[in-house]
Amino acid sequence: MALKVGVVGVGNIGTIHAEVYKKNPKTELVAVCDIIKERADAAAEKFGARAFYSVREMLASGIHLDACSMATRGEENGGDHFTPTMELLEAGIPVLGEKPISNNVEEGRKMVELAEKKKIPYAINLNHRFTPAAKLAKQWVTEGRLGKLHMINMRMWINNPVETSPWFHMRALHPHSFDVIRYFAGDVKKVAAFMMKGEGRSIWSNAQVLLHFENGMIGHLVGSYDAGGSYGLEQCEVVGSKGRFVLVDACEHLTFYSRNSIETETYSYVGGMRSFSETFNSRISDWIDQLEAGVKYDEVNGSGRDALKAQYIIEAAIESFRTGKIVEL
Repeated sequence: MALKVGVVGVGNIGTIHAEVYKKNPKTELVAVCDIIKERADAAAEKFGARAFYSVREMLASGIHLDACSMATRGEENGGDHFTPTMELLEAGIPVLGEKPISNNVEEGRKMVELAEKKKIPYAINLNHRFTPAAKLAKQWVTEGRLGKLHMINMRMWINNPVETSPWFHMRALHPHSFDVIRYFAGDVKKVAAFMMKGEGRSIWSNAQVLLHFENGMIGHLVGSYDAGGSYGLEQCEVVGSKGRFVLVDACEHLTFYSRNSIETETYSYVGGMRSFSETFNSRISDWIDQLEAGVKYDEVNGSGRDALKAQYIIEAAIESFRTGKIVEL
């Protein structure tokens, strides 16, 4: 029997979630919810689901939900996640949230703690780690192909002219960056950061973040809302004692460089994935498969706990820049 699912927040990203659920044979999209009535009604008509205008109304209706996506936005793209997520978790409904888990780490912590207390699967759409290329790179790390890991270098930049909070660039873009970094390198121990405002900017739109990991690795992130271009918006390089890999744009190109050979090994469009837009399907499908298999709350891929740890790094970077000190997590 198909899992009955809903989507809260049916703007651009929520609509993508709804489309994935609608096409997946393992799910039945039964509810869409948005505080903007016209948006909810339009999504309901498009996807053949019931429209609701608040989570509280949706829960009071008695409709059965096996899971729900949380695709609201708010300040720094994460300010509106907290209340509706808590309502769903209190009702015992597994949640797949959009990133960032929250722009407020205290609210993020409360959501994670509630899910863990009630033993409910809670995940975040950290879709960059769910691509076939990223999984292949992770396999190389796990199998020891790179040897002892030494360094990780990450770049993430796009053109985004939005001017909101001083920290919008850090809190809205880099949950992805730091999740990819943690996916390959593990937990971060110390953070130091430098930032600058781009030309004509009022926000800190460029950042360099230095990282020291629990396992002894070192690394950094270069991030920007002022760069971008048509190629290489994202690049991750992991260096070990036996070799290194370079992963470009999460899903498009992956190359292995042996330390002791001039030969390289390159893969493009692994598993047939050709663009970032396809990563929503790979991530949400993994969530669906885990739910169908009865995943335990503490075995969720790309969990709320993972997203919270990425957000802690972001806040440590902000604190480091503001104080001029190295911050320990």
